[in-house]
Amino acid sequence: APPVHVAPSENESGVIEIPARLKRRIISYASVEAPGTIIIDTPNTYLYYVLGGGRAVRYGIGVGRDGFTWSGVQSITKKAEWPDWTPPAEMIVRQPYLPRYMAGGPGNPLGARAMYLGGTVYRIHGTNAPQTIGTHVSSGCIRLTNEDVSDLYSRVNVGAKVIVLPMDRRADTADGKRG
Repeated sequence: APPVHVAPSENESGVIEIPARLKRRIISYASVEAPGTIIIDTPNTYLYYVLGGGRAVRYGIGVGRDGFTWSGVQSITKKAEWPDWTPPAEMIVRQPYLPRYMAGGPGNPLGARAMYLGGTVYRIHGTNAPQTIGTHVSSGCIRLTNEDVSDLYSRVNVGAKVIVLPMDRRADTADGKRG
């Protein structure tokens, strides 16, 4: 049987392939949250954009690595296309080799779009490393492929509610508990 991919892999031509489970799709999704709400399912590496009527768009995401996950409720306070990146001071302490500033563009780690979460240092943003989708790799930001973040960006309004579930909660079970 062919191998089951749970994270992106490179095909023979060097193109990153996203596994089927991480590809954007509209799914049945029962939620009490209003349409336009974003729910981050940290343990399953999914972001749900609630459409209403029992449906949502599900995206595969990369989330915080061990020790860098967080949970809570925020709102989208700002949206930016090809955002500039200034690593926070705490990130510079951990990774002193990082640039102090990087202009937006294809080489920027924030990718094609960014949505800023409240007054935090966290964002929902694109990535130029699609192989990290489906993994626990970031410093707490939520990353999507540039194609997916552009799709989400076109749907989301400033002020949208964002719910980030903790590692012991799931968005795909009725009671939110791990099965």
